[in-house]
Amino acid sequence: MANFFSDNKNLLFHLQNADMERIVNLKERNFLDAESYVEAPASYEEAMENYKLVLEIVGEIAADLIAPNAESVDAEGPKVVNNEIHYASGTLQNHNALRDAGLYGMALPRKYKGLNFPYLPYVMAAEIISRADAGFANIWGLQDCASTICEFGSEEQKEQFLPRIHAGATCSMDLTEPDAGSDLQSVRLKATFDEEANCWRLNGVKRFITNGDADIKLVLARSEEGTDDARGLSCFLYDRKSNAVKIRRIENKLGIKGSPTAEIVFDNAPAQLVGNRIFGLIKYVMSLMNGARLGVGAQSVGLAEAAYQEALSYAKQRKQFGNAIISFPQVYEMLALMRAKIDAIRTLLYETTRFVDHYKALENIAKECSLTVEEKTELKENQKCADFYTPLLKLISSEYANQIAYDSIQVHGGSGYMKEYACERLYRDARILSIYEGTSQLQVVAAIRGVTNGFFLQKIENYLSKPISAELQDLREQMLVMKQYYAEMCATAEQFSDKPTSFDLNARKLVESSAILIMCSLLLLDANQDNTYLHSCKLMIHWGMAEMLKNRTSITRFTPELKNDLLANLR
Repeated sequence: MANFFSDNKNLLFHLQNADMERIVNLKERNFLDAESYVEAPASYEEAMENYKLVLEIVGEIAADLIAPNAESVDAEGPKVVNNEIHYASGTLQNHNALRDAGLYGMALPRKYKGLNFPYLPYVMAAEIISRADAGFANIWGLQDCASTICEFGSEEQKEQFLPRIHAGATCSMDLTEPDAGSDLQSVRLKATFDEEANCWRLNGVKRFITNGDADIKLVLARSEEGTDDARGLSCFLYDRKSNAVKIRRIENKLGIKGSPTAEIVFDNAPAQLVGNRIFGLIKYVMSLMNGARLGVGAQSVGLAEAAYQEALSYAKQRKQFGNAIISFPQVYEMLALMRAKIDAIRTLLYETTRFVDHYKALENIAKECSLTVEEKTELKENQKCADFYTPLLKLISSEYANQIAYDSIQVHGGSGYMKEYACERLYRDARILSIYEGTSQLQVVAAIRGVTNGFFLQKIENYLSKPISAELQDLREQMLVMKQYYAEMCATAEQFSDKPTSFDLNARKLVESSAILIMCSLLLLDANQDNTYLHSCKLMIHWGMAEMLKNRTSITRFTPELKNDLLANLR
């Protein structure tokens, strides 16, 4: 049988990264749960075997059920019947299979029926499912809401909702409104406290809500009268059992059609406050969004892998002029760069995930006992890394996934434009990746601080200072040249620091250049451990050098007058 975990040796490589022992020890609290839970591991080795076993199960379900269902789900889509969203039949099959396998609530503590997995194997499962069907990955991946409830909810809320998520209850995060998309500070959905019923009441409209008819909703609403910014927003839990939400419509989308995106109306809906008032956006939703952006990274890598595999298979089979087209230089060059880019964004994905794992585990420990000075430093450093790497990951992985899906169709030629081939669906599905959970433009805004404060440069220098084999020294020398180009770009851009518009016009090139250097550095270290990555490393450095030179030329030749030309050309 096919298996999307075991057929991809890259996943096992990243799962067995040297940092995993530290992550597992932190997550398992020195394996204390083994005394109370029969399913809990008693050692690092046992924990790793558990992760591999579960990922094998995910890989099998993804390959044998979810992927074969993807085309019918895309064609059928969800529908509204009597104010309820009914999934496509294939979506329901997928959901039931993963629920029955105990794969909801993977990262939850065992106390709430979860598997207590670190983020890395959970994110890996998300990548595998996304390779099978990126649209269904949204439905399954919204179990991320459980982590927010677990981190910020009351004990009563945890006991009420978290075991239900493990049992297969669906989730949604209800943030966007007709007049509040990326600008969540403008949310207007009203929350008022009902003294008589001793609960909050929600009234208003939410739009573009993924899985809009979910069993459990996290809702951003305005709880403070007279406010018009983030300080007036709080986070609420809504239970679908209350039956106080109307499904106005399901959006007719370009792609990910199996994932229902709905416009919904809250009509005096009872809700519970999560945490404290006024921290809804600045604390709880930001945490939720960071988790969602990590999920989009996994979704992007999984979809890119699917698009590449479709293109590779077609190129091996399709003959033109008496030869398989994979023998044509322009085809195998395209495929090879697709492979290199996937390896690059995957290593960035799991580097980011390891940062998240480190600081989240230490935060949980800090709730129960004091951290050592060394642990406090470790927490602070990893949280800082996660904060800067997450928008970088979301930006680059989603943009690369779009390009790889585009190239997959190109390899197919005219056939790729036809619905008979999966690459057509993958291309449509990919387009949303650089839009939802914060557009690429917003990710640039979030990541640019890592350029201006020297954080990314410091990380690159740290990577390049690590010992590598003699065979890789020439590649490191090329990387050092790229780093110098990058430093020149940063120095030039600093000249525009007092001219915000001029700086903004160069920001994306600076952030993308940071990502190229980081990914090439990580691939160099991967190649030092496993020769399999050598070719991807060489290709990314070759391609990345050209991109760096292009960006360097653009930035060093930039003049503030270009702004006037841009504006004047809007005709």
